[in-house]
Amino acid sequence: MKTILVLLDTLNRRSLPAYGGGASTPNIDRAAEKSVVFGQHWSGSLPCMPARRDLLTGRASFLEKGWGGIEPFDRTLPEVLREAGIFSHIITDHYHYFSRGGENYCQAFSTWDFHRGQEGDPWHSVIAEPPKPEQYYGRIEDQYEHNRSRFEQEEDYPGPRTLSAACDWLERNKDEDNYFLWVEAFDPHEPFDCPPHYLEQYKDTYNGPRFDWPIYGDADVPEDALRHLNARYAANLTMIDHWFGKLLDTMDRLHLWEDTLFIFTTDHGFLLGEHELLGKNQMHVYNELAHIPLIIRPPGGQGEGMRINALSQNIDLMPTILDYMGVQVPEDVKGYSLRGLLEGREDQVREAAIYGYHGMAVNVTDGRHTYMRAPKSADNHPCNIYTAMPTTFRSFLGGGMEKEIECGRYLERTDYPLFKIPLTAEGRPYTGNQRVLQSHLFSLEEDYAQQRPLQNEAVEERMIDLLRAEMERVEAPEEQYLRLGLEKREDD
Repeated sequence: MKTILVLLDTLNRRSLPAYGGGASTPNIDRAAEKSVVFGQHWSGSLPCMPARRDLLTGRASFLEKGWGGIEPFDRTLPEVLREAGIFSHIITDHYHYFSRGGENYCQAFSTWDFHRGQEGDPWHSVIAEPPKPEQYYGRIEDQYEHNRSRFEQEEDYPGPRTLSAACDWLERNKDEDNYFLWVEAFDPHEPFDCPPHYLEQYKDTYNGPRFDWPIYGDADVPEDALRHLNARYAANLTMIDHWFGKLLDTMDRLHLWEDTLFIFTTDHGFLLGEHELLGKNQMHVYNELAHIPLIIRPPGGQGEGMRINALSQNIDLMPTILDYMGVQVPEDVKGYSLRGLLEGREDQVREAAIYGYHGMAVNVTDGRHTYMRAPKSADNHPCNIYTAMPTTFRSFLGGGMEKEIECGRYLERTDYPLFKIPLTAEGRPYTGNQRVLQSHLFSLEEDYAQQRPLQNEAVEERMIDLLRAEMERVEAPEEQYLRLGLEKREDD
């Protein structure tokens, strides 16, 4: 059989009509109608590259480190498939794979195809500064201004090129079987840039300073600019949906649905003014960021049109794919196959899902409540990074603290020697953002927007027990309990 996974970056669940949203996404709607829609699917490690490490390894990585490459001791999905004789291919315009801190992801696939030009991808080489507007909100970066100068028509944008390449790949390999295809578009990630006819669909009348790339943090822009940003996000989403439709058309024409496992999802969401915030990374992981869409069509369409509200999260996709493709799941995988849910043999696969950023609050949900467990003190101490690959977002880890870095065998699952890089120091404030130093409990049923923290000791204790159990199950480093003010369970 075959598996096709489509990953859109920064896809807001609340925007999709399949989840009650108002954006125009007729092709995502079309995929949802012929598939199983998961209603309680959650992210794991955030943001971009940590989420991809989760997806490829079936393990939550954010308790060990943040942004960084695939580790030499990780067993990735395409590598496990290769051992079973299954070909894998990735088509992407996500340039972080090819920046420092994105090592070893695409290289795990049998072949890969990269389409240039998104965001700060150092693609179009011009020494002179590009022309820029005199007034704007948010960010404008020279490299993207150079890149976007090459988008003369819609087909030139990286997202459309990526989906077109996926169609071409399926056409070339229409007579083949036994493969895994990963199709990944950076859209609708910011900057929210697309041809103007998509924005016109949303009746946008904004005529203020340019605003298509928000700065993460407080939503300190005029209300009309915020509405415009939301319209730009929706327009960008509608553009990539149009090209996603061409992939669905190709699958229809080649009769691929009967023997193909089809998965559609994202890495995380994005705040567009909710909680008076923009972006991600600088705040608690609210539902807008962590509660994400998942659409799966099993081979032959079993369960078509069904909705599943059992709890699932991103680390469950790797074992699901291996299960359907008849490949043994590695012992160190911590996700669960969703096949039993899809085939009606199981009612649930997990009691809780944990998610978060490295070094910030650790979050847990049971599908009824969400609990954000913040560090117990302002210094967030102790917290370390464990890695054999000391790279992160466009830089190296540990600069200026070389004498404080230790090396040893620190993780239960590997004998590989690791760098232990301190992220905190006792007594030194870790962050100036006091919002992330408060724990919060919310009801999903009564306060999905997370505006009114619950004060319920019994529920909080139950969520703490779930959090602790999941941390132990995923083999969290010992100091994670200390910095959160938790004790391991007595039965351990």
